[in-house]
Amino acid sequence: MPMPAAEIERVIKQTLPHAEVNITDLAGDNDHYAAVVVSSAFIGKSKLQQHQLVYKALGGHMGGALHALQLQTFAPK
Repeated sequence: MPMPAAEIERVIKQTLPHAEVNITDLAGDNDHYAAVVVSSAFIGKSKLQQHQLVYKALGGHMGGALHALQLQTFAPK
């Protein structure tokens, strides 16, 4: 069952509550998304560590309800 964009945002914000999350459905199928996540939790962390935080927040959804996620992460300036 596909995962709606609003649910992806909700799940990410459970772990990163003050994050700015922008989700784009790339294929119109609720299965292939791009996400831009800006969070102060990323300050001082490498891109790999930032992505790991987001994937940890998504937990078991990746590879299941959420098939593909193109991810960009940033610390606020």
